[in-house]
Amino acid sequence: MPHHDSLILMLVAGFVLAFVFGMAAVRLKLSPLLGYLLAGVAVGPFTPGFVADGDLAPQLAEIGIILLMFGVGLHFSPQDLMRVRRIAIPGALAQIAVATALGWGVGRLMGLGDAEALLLGFSLSVASTVVLIKALEQRGQMKSEVGGIATGWLIVEDLVIVVALVLLPLVVGASGDTFDLASLGLSVGWTLLKVVVFIALMLIVGGRVLPWVLTMIAHTRSRELFTLGVLAIALGIAWIAYFVFGASFALGAFVAGLVLNGSPLGHSAAEKSLPLRDAFSVLFFVSVGMLFDPMVLVREPWAVAAVLGIIVVGKTLAALAITTLFKLDRTWSLTVAASLAQIGEFSFILAGLGVSLGVMSDGTHDLILAAALLSIALNPVVFAITDRLSARATPPAEATS
Repeated sequence: MPHHDSLILMLVAGFVLAFVFGMAAVRLKLSPLLGYLLAGVAVGPFTPGFVADGDLAPQLAEIGIILLMFGVGLHFSPQDLMRVRRIAIPGALAQIAVATALGWGVGRLMGLGDAEALLLGFSLSVASTVVLIKALEQRGQMKSEVGGIATGWLIVEDLVIVVALVLLPLVVGASGDTFDLASLGLSVGWTLLKVVVFIALMLIVGGRVLPWVLTMIAHTRSRELFTLGVLAIALGIAWIAYFVFGASFALGAFVAGLVLNGSPLGHSAAEKSLPLRDAFSVLFFVSVGMLFDPMVLVREPWAVAAVLGIIVVGKTLAALAITTLFKLDRTWSLTVAASLAQIGEFSFILAGLGVSLGVMSDGTHDLILAAALLSIALNPVVFAITDRLSARATPPAEATS
């Protein structure tokens, strides 16, 4: 294959197959995200036929991560989180702790080391924003109070993962034996200081400059320039965060989105950047699917079942227990639990970082991908089960009112 054709072929194969598999998933009343992942499997090295360029895929995926995190920042609402903080904050933190502990236990039984087992559990603890929002929209609950609780819960999980993406490389570096403790502590402290300085500058200076820049661009009345300006801000600040302050691309993009979210033109920025964010997010899921070896389902069916059990059963029961403890309505508890019984994009990002840092093996990464695919496919089934349980728990008079 000529080298100059690889990018074109990657984009053509990725978008066309993602569309075909995504449409098939929607027709089957499943999340289109499942179709995007399967499109990646189809063009990956573990299946016959065309194989997309494995060097280009991670770079396109990185752009997808940047724009995905930028979108999370653009839609993050502190006010919405504060309204449901009494349940969402302790609930999300408790569920993360339970899922991480269960993952660590299963990982140790599979012979993994403590660090890899903990990272396995942590990767399973956060649900997919895409899947949750789509499920709530299909049920007409996105703007409801229970939808706000589920979304706020997920926002807390997302924020924890954003912090983890910054700290994980530092923790892994500090666990090595090649440097003395003093130099490691100095390195970790210096990196954290740079991250804090970056966030402070973005919130104080960027909070004034970026809205002004967007306003100046808007005055040109050029839709193309406005869209280009939004993307330049997202990608440019992500680059500055990485190369100047030692933070991650993901953190830089998230903070950029967070700053713009509070500006008068934040809604327009979110709307104009949506098509490209969607396109590159699709390529991110396609690239993740390319890394998945379907034979893991044959080689290690019990390990896949155990990891899937943590996601679908363990996290669901944990959410039910937590919401019951907070005396949440039984129907709402079941809805929140079903919404979180899956994993997606942040799990992929965290697991991929673990592989790149040498903490997680490719085999464990395959287990996470397999369980993610299955949990996304089974999420409508989980909702159907919780709906039946909810109907049984609701008195007939109340159900008909």
